[in-house]
Amino acid sequence: MSLLRPGAHRAAGIADDTAVLAALLRVETAWARALVAAGVATDAEAAEVAEAAAGLDVDLTALAVAAETAGNPVVPLVESLRAAAGDASGAVHRGLTSQDVVDTALVLLARDAVARVRADLVATGDALATLARTHRDDIAVARTLTQWAVPTTFGLRVAQWLAGVDDAVTRLDALTFPVQYGGAAGTRALLAEPEALPALAAALGLDAAVLPWHTRRATVTAIGDALTTATDALGVVAADVLLLGRPEVAEVREGAVAGRGGSSTMPHKQNPVLSVLVHAAAQQAPGLAAQLHLSAAGAVDERPDGAWHAEWPVLTRLLELAVTAASQAAEVVAGLQVDTSAMAARVDAATATGSLDDRGGTGAAGRLVDLAVARWEETRG
Repeated sequence: MSLLRPGAHRAAGIADDTAVLAALLRVETAWARALVAAGVATDAEAAEVAEAAAGLDVDLTALAVAAETAGNPVVPLVESLRAAAGDASGAVHRGLTSQDVVDTALVLLARDAVARVRADLVATGDALATLARTHRDDIAVARTLTQWAVPTTFGLRVAQWLAGVDDAVTRLDALTFPVQYGGAAGTRALLAEPEALPALAAALGLDAAVLPWHTRRATVTAIGDALTTATDALGVVAADVLLLGRPEVAEVREGAVAGRGGSSTMPHKQNPVLSVLVHAAAQQAPGLAAQLHLSAAGAVDERPDGAWHAEWPVLTRLLELAVTAASQAAEVVAGLQVDTSAMAARVDAATATGSLDDRGGTGAAGRLVDLAVARWEETRG
């Protein structure tokens, strides 16, 4: 957790070093059980490996230092696990390579993070659907290129926010979370028994990839893209709330929470800090997703020479960022205060001065709201 990442506590345990270590050990433990299914280890050995992993006392700082010797933390971790496993040490990491363990561990973290993001998106979407219905016909000024344009409804504006969330959930639901198993060079040379892969996948609740994907990084880039679609959608909501919440506009307001939004020098202020932070997340995520693509493009030979290593801090940061932003956005939407009187008064004032073309009224706004809400109800399941 960083002092310069406000709100990161909402993603505690998602992708920090403790979570990464736990995921690495889960993979090694699950692999020992997979070896039993493949007929090359006994139930007793798998149990000993699991017991050793559960009781392993790991100094994270020392492990991080030791990781430099091999370029990843798996090598020193496996050494410690083998020492702890005693007579069952032969069942530790047999047939695997370090990338198999790191990739599968990161997929585990990503799966859990995506589930958290999806849950908060559903909460946000449900709240937006309620807002859209409530304000289906409440008139407001539509703005194009920053200027007043024609009448719309606040319900339709919210329906557009909802559609963005809907798109994000759809992208998340299309993701797959495969295990990685290829061995040293993707040939599975040291353990070719076909039972091992599905057993590993089943033990971890992941998908069984037909081929190793050591240098095919679409799994990682797809996760990054889907999470960025989510932060994009939430960023639009936050940006609109920030605009509409300006005192000179005052059409919506982030809900007040005691102790939140204060200023170090101006005690009268109530800043919309959650919207600010969600907006900030939306500006950071695309760059992280782009970095994942740049790393993927550099994955060469049968195992990458640095491109893979470049993914780790980027992906874990993106997981933390998306989980944090989704939690914050759900709170913003749930507590959003709407002033329909201010919206209607602005329409009247804009019409009176000729700054608004109201000849067509609000058109099909109400029907579009209904369509967006119906689509959301189908998507959320």
